[in-house]
Amino acid sequence: MALKKLRPITPGTRHRFAPGFSDITESKPEKSLLTTLKKSGGRNSQGTMTMRYIGGGHKQKLREIDFKRSKAGIPAVVQSIEYDPTRTARVAKLYYADGFKTYIVAPQGITVGQTLMSGENVAPEVGNALPLSKIPVGTIVHNVEIRPGKGASIARSAGTFVQLVAREGEYATLKMPSGEMRLVLAKCIATVGTVSNQEHMNESVGKAGRSRWRGVRPRTRPVAMNPVDHPMGGGEGRASGGHPRSRNGLLSKGKKTRHPKKYSDGLIIARRKK
Repeated sequence: MALKKLRPITPGTRHRFAPGFSDITESKPEKSLLTTLKKSGGRNSQGTMTMRYIGGGHKQKLREIDFKRSKAGIPAVVQSIEYDPTRTARVAKLYYADGFKTYIVAPQGITVGQTLMSGENVAPEVGNALPLSKIPVGTIVHNVEIRPGKGASIARSAGTFVQLVAREGEYATLKMPSGEMRLVLAKCIATVGTVSNQEHMNESVGKAGRSRWRGVRPRTRPVAMNPVDHPMGGGEGRASGGHPRSRNGLLSKGKKTRHPKKYSDGLIIARRKK
């Protein structure tokens, strides 16, 4: 999928890099796999705004994605590649041989009519899901479980992937998208290949109105606030605001916020590159 550079005939199209939809084969989703997505407007169950700059946006339907790939040994045919408004990657609709339908996050390179499988004794080909213990070392994977049976939680967004770099005992070593080296149980399921829509990172919305369509409201800079509203507010003239910090005074730009005794620290071999 290639991006489209629009002609600068309006201010909103001057810097617009629009996504191309040449890889999408069907425009209407499967009704049985849709659920209603209720907008929160950044408010909790009491109606109090807990997240700012959220509100509005176009009405959306949530696609039910199968992150577990638990139907082992049953072949599934790719029926269509579709757009999902709630995620950056494309989704693929699968029809299983037993009549079951589901959506998965579409890997890069799969086509309509292709047959996908999941299970321990499956070939490590693009789109197939199998345990890390059965995948050759050096393979690029995505949709990786962090706990067996929990469902994929690593490398699910557009263009991301994880590399299986080693395997020893009951653990496999993964190189994460951030550069971090991490141990994961070898019986966790992963899908071979890279997530689709790799050009997503180069998209440009072009104008503020398009962000409003996505439910993103304008953000006020902290240095433009008053001292009562933010630690970086106030001052005479255009004051810089001092050291960057959060609304609650927690330093940013280098301040470590990770818990020093987090449970998964022992599974991290090398930290991400700064």
